[in-house]
Amino acid sequence: MIKVLFFGPVAEKIGQREMLLDFTDGMTLHGVTHDIDLRYPGALSIVSFMAVNQQQVRDAQIALNDDDEIALMAKFSGG
Repeated sequence: MIKVLFFGPVAEKIGQREMLLDFTDGMTLHGVTHDIDLRYPGALSIVSFMAVNQQQVRDAQIALNDDDEIALMAKFSGG
């Protein structure tokens, strides 16, 4: 399973804080975010930070492994 965590405004747009996805060979971060974007159009447009297993990722083509955890969040502001 792949656990996807949503934070702040991203969680609000998706309507949940986490999602579990079945792992398949060849799965990539881009594939996961693309599938989520198809289910929740525009919800990921505010994502500015992605992490896999608590490590920031800039390359969305990174291959995923079973039991990976993905975090998607937007920039936070406030005071």
